[in-house]
Amino acid sequence: MDHGLKPYRGLRVLDAGQGIAGPYCGMLLAAAGADVIKLEPPEGDWSRGLSTRRDGQSVMHTTFNRGKRSVVLDLKSPEGRAAASALAARADVLIEAFRPGVAARLGLGPEATPENAVCLSISGFGQTGPYAERPCTDSVAQAYTGLVALNTGADGAPHKVGCPVADVVTGISAFAAVQAALAQRQLDAAPRRRVLDISLMAGTAALLAMPIAEAGLLGRAPAALNVPAGSYRAACGNWVMVALVREAEFVALCGAIGRPDLPQDPRFATFADRDRNRDALLPLLREIFARESVEHWLRALHAARLLAEKVNTPLDWLADPHVRAVGAAPMMAQPELGEMPMPSLPGLGAWVAPAPALGADTAAVLAELAAA
Repeated sequence: MDHGLKPYRGLRVLDAGQGIAGPYCGMLLAAAGADVIKLEPPEGDWSRGLSTRRDGQSVMHTTFNRGKRSVVLDLKSPEGRAAASALAARADVLIEAFRPGVAARLGLGPEATPENAVCLSISGFGQTGPYAERPCTDSVAQAYTGLVALNTGADGAPHKVGCPVADVVTGISAFAAVQAALAQRQLDAAPRRRVLDISLMAGTAALLAMPIAEAGLLGRAPAALNVPAGSYRAACGNWVMVALVREAEFVALCGAIGRPDLPQDPRFATFADRDRNRDALLPLLREIFARESVEHWLRALHAARLLAEKVNTPLDWLADPHVRAVGAAPMMAQPELGEMPMPSLPGLGAWVAPAPALGADTAAVLAELAAA
């Protein structure tokens, strides 16, 4: 596969988003060859102040802003708004993540862009509706859409997913929508703006399409898919995750753990039976898995062609021989932070251009505007 292909080379993107969702979409466009100008206020994108940080840069900002050029403009000043509007007037794609209506007041609405531009607005709940003005973050989107409720811990309490999954999946959805709009632009005979309304609510709900659809169909929470799939603590203190998708795999699992009799018990005959009788089955399996190490169970489960892996930490994953062999997280040099591993972008390869320092490209970009 040729990861050197850059289909959006020459495409001009003005990224006025902050945080993760909008910037992630902009970063994917940059990875595909676009010239992405990151528009920041004088204090910088707020993501520069979160996570591990050094010398004005943070891991969060680096992760989601690689390959861009940073321009600092004060949109509270007439001069800053005029320069931002001039950048928008040259953009093929405009990304903004202000509260509904704010972008237009700052001169960054669709009307400021060329007539064939793609204008992407990212917000918490969308540009219309009773919640349009509500603030929203990744955690709020996870809670609102039902993801937190689906992620019940061993303590019985609902928990958010431990990474910004709502932001990231919304950024990916936005990237897909922008790509579709750019493709349509090539097909249309007459130029016209395409205005995209992408919300964290919709992006996260799309991720949960199956449980939402099933709950709506049944009028209640659906039964568990594949009891006794899940994580089990081994004797070494680490955990092993077991997945089951076919009835025959429960039979194979019971053989691998030395309990071939369990499938004969009518309480455990089918997935539905096992769900109804989980309080009898799961303690049995927990006690069995606690007898041996994760390595022992992985050998046994993989020999039976079952779906199972150790529950890794991020450090475990980085050290894994398969990850190293396929180069899944090459080292990248970020001037302010030093070298760090950065997972490759799927389908785009080991793309490791650094994120810009705050305002590093302001003079150059404004000079380009003056010369245009």
